[in-house]
Amino acid sequence: MQVIENLKVKEKVYFEKLNNGLMVMIIPKQGIQKKYMIWGINYGSNDSVFIAPKEEKETKVPNGVAHFLEHKLFEQENGSNALDTLTALGVEANAYTSNDHTAYLFECTDNFYEAMDEFMDYVQHPYFTDENVEKEKGIIEQEIMMYDDSPEWKVYINTLLAMYHNNPVKIDIAGTKDSISKIDKDILYKCYNTFYNPSNMVLVICGDFEVEKIIEEVKKRLIPNTPKGEIKRIYPKEPEEIVKEKIEQNLEVNMPLYSIGIKCESGCNVNTQAKYALNKSDEVKKHIAIDILLYLIIGKSSKLYKKLYNQGIIFMEPYLSYEFSKTYAHIIISGQSSNPDEVFLNFKQEVKEFIEKGIDKNNFERIKKMIYGAYIKEYDDVENISRMFLADYFKGINSFDYLEEIEGINVEYLEQILKDVFKEDKMVISIVKN
Repeated sequence: MQVIENLKVKEKVYFEKLNNGLMVMIIPKQGIQKKYMIWGINYGSNDSVFIAPKEEKETKVPNGVAHFLEHKLFEQENGSNALDTLTALGVEANAYTSNDHTAYLFECTDNFYEAMDEFMDYVQHPYFTDENVEKEKGIIEQEIMMYDDSPEWKVYINTLLAMYHNNPVKIDIAGTKDSISKIDKDILYKCYNTFYNPSNMVLVICGDFEVEKIIEEVKKRLIPNTPKGEIKRIYPKEPEEIVKEKIEQNLEVNMPLYSIGIKCESGCNVNTQAKYALNKSDEVKKHIAIDILLYLIIGKSSKLYKKLYNQGIIFMEPYLSYEFSKTYAHIIISGQSSNPDEVFLNFKQEVKEFIEKGIDKNNFERIKKMIYGAYIKEYDDVENISRMFLADYFKGINSFDYLEEIEGINVEYLEQILKDVFKEDKMVISIVKN
């Protein structure tokens, strides 16, 4: 068993890889009543073309299969629904699918081991029939239609469409009505048997546990299985340039929505050698630097935010995010504005000014301390810490690295990232308005 400790937050994470290949991560939190368990699969909506272990032929499945699988796993052969069973135990249970992983989770204060029985049972026992697959299509179609009518979702997905030519990150995680119509039980079993192998999964447990005991409880509930070998994932090549600078769509909104995107080089892009992704430590530093830069340029205390706010162009702090995985990386800045084009123009001008004049060291230190405080706060909550370690693990990152690497970020590094990442020819804007 491997133990990693961080003295800044006084936390330890215990890693144990079981004989079947499953990675188990235990994060003990003494005195905490809440208990949290999340089971992640290294399989997301982007993984629609692959070569299964011990096969030579490429498999291509319709878009939306990973999300469809997530929906279907709750349904059991005896007619029960695992989500209902867990809710009856007083447990908050859920699941989600992202571009790069799928996760099943629950949180409780009581009945943990009873919930663990049901939780570990349903994830390991898929039950797909022609009838229940067809029934699910109608449910997911309604979900797709709901998102199609959501201005917040459309302004985001259109940002991705403006940035990416071929990368599947631009495709709705749920797929389309046409793509899910092609899904059948054989496709679901193929993807389940390929990706839902313990060697492709991570289990994170956080709460007041004895490490050895909880690992034994996990082992007791695992069905016999062995590692199957490497899954070869196939992704299309993505050009460096954007698709178009602007996408505009009309939907019913009280005030226009905007989303500014900046297409970045991914550390593992199939046809790009990124300057700051030579190793995972560099990727973490790059992420921290981008977070600091976003707050400096257009965060609530920035000169640009105050200017746009006083002019009545924006009314609340924008959502700021750097999203990255193995094959994509981009920045998102989104919010509401009376004049989105003016926000975009001012943002580009502000970036130029930062590049020309440099970064004020006092502002840099202030924002750096604020972000460091936000990192520390993540460790207060069992859900935040568990989901953070799971998502970072699939990126090959140890979450503690953010606490360590932020100390080494300086103004010179920030200015270099600013020049290399915040390029005007990689910027796009998506607008949704009446």
